[in-house]
Amino acid sequence: MQNNSDLCSTKIGYRLIMLDNSQSYSEMWQHCLDRIKAETSSEEFEKWFRPIVPLDFDGSTLRLRVPNESYVRQIEKNYIPFLRPIISQLYGTQTRLHYAVPRQTQPQQETDSTAVSRFNTQTNTANIKNPFVIPGLKKIIIDPQLNPHLTFSTFIEGECNRLARSAGMAVAENPGNNPFNPLYIYGNSGLGKTHIVQSIGHEVRLRHPELQVLYVSMNKFQAQFQTAYKNGEIPDFIHFYQMIDVLIIDDIQELTGKTGTQNAFFNIFNHLQLAGKQLILTSDKPPVELKDIEQRLLTRFKWGLSAQLGCPDYDTKFKIIRNKAEKLKIQLSDDVISYLATNILANVREIEGALSSLEAHAAFLGRKINTKLAKEVLKEYVQVNHKEVTIDGILEEVCSATGIDLPRLNSSERTREVAQARQMAMYLAKKHTNQPLTSIGAAIGGRNHATVLHSCKAVTNLLETDKNFRLQVEEIEKVILAK
Repeated sequence: MQNNSDLCSTKIGYRLIMLDNSQSYSEMWQHCLDRIKAETSSEEFEKWFRPIVPLDFDGSTLRLRVPNESYVRQIEKNYIPFLRPIISQLYGTQTRLHYAVPRQTQPQQETDSTAVSRFNTQTNTANIKNPFVIPGLKKIIIDPQLNPHLTFSTFIEGECNRLARSAGMAVAENPGNNPFNPLYIYGNSGLGKTHIVQSIGHEVRLRHPELQVLYVSMNKFQAQFQTAYKNGEIPDFIHFYQMIDVLIIDDIQELTGKTGTQNAFFNIFNHLQLAGKQLILTSDKPPVELKDIEQRLLTRFKWGLSAQLGCPDYDTKFKIIRNKAEKLKIQLSDDVISYLATNILANVREIEGALSSLEAHAAFLGRKINTKLAKEVLKEYVQVNHKEVTIDGILEEVCSATGIDLPRLNSSERTREVAQARQMAMYLAKKHTNQPLTSIGAAIGGRNHATVLHSCKAVTNLLETDKNFRLQVEEIEKVILAK
């Protein structure tokens, strides 16, 4: 690298084809970005190209400021083939690139990266790359692999997750120096385990920027181990992970039955624990229920705190739905939010799916988002949390609506108001339960199936001829189905 004032530059010595250079270098760089954006994913563009700033172009050398050396590595290794013709067309054939990297303001720690520089840390199981280590550097550059949207500011707290969130904040304040090491967070899929551990990672980086934080799923960890095993680089693999200050492993249950990976992880776990580093683990079950994992690991999983994420209650789901709707810029009334919170099973992913479906129906079909549309969408896209309608529940609502107590309704009394209430209960039981006619009759005054049939016909006729009677039945149905 060449020194240049307070910047260190890396030069890529390739030549390009000379074309028009009439625009300013910054305007041409914006054209470059437009072209690059069209040929990369949004994630790649935001991560590797948006932060680059053009500093100068003297007609032959284009100087670009990049945040750190990992950008140089990534661009040289992965993006030069399509970047070369773009720059050549806009800047000229003889254009050369200089990458300007700000110097470290603090002394770099002397860390031997000779061994780990040979280990390719895998972030994509189909394509092994090295986003963490830059060969030849004394200071190891680590991409924490954190999603910028998964932070505590976007995490909705409720009774179901308060313990895990509070423990997570305590860990972020003093990573490695707290009673919660490891912090083991478990719960069913879709309840926010990944969100909360990534939030901890972000909070650690905010409070302790000098610490190395890394999030990795156990599936990727296993794939990395297999690659290191094939290449004879297990010591490098272990050495790399032993350098992390805060290690976040998602889905630790995937260790099940993988003896070699368990041995490597045991060495990593022990080293980090003894060195006062922080471990954060997630799983779909508590440590005691994990199978085919060595006892020495299970024992260590229990050393810190195990915090369960439960199913969100109505109030928490209401807040989650309103928060996500605001982020998606979807206008939802409180009635619609209430319906979704009541009927969607306790899974945040189902909430996200329902909101996306509502948005699509409104945008593409021009429909207004109301409770009726919400009901239609939920039937198609998510499992609706309907409670089973029972004969006892129907009797309770009929008695409440008509003012007739249950003993009187089940009696042999044949006055018009009692007879109609009894017939109404039989009609609703036949319509909304799967009970046979004999069971319905037996449950409502000990009548037979013929009486039930007669009652259903009588109610059907009244629904067609008596408006007030029909409205009363409809109101009772609403109450029954809303439960």
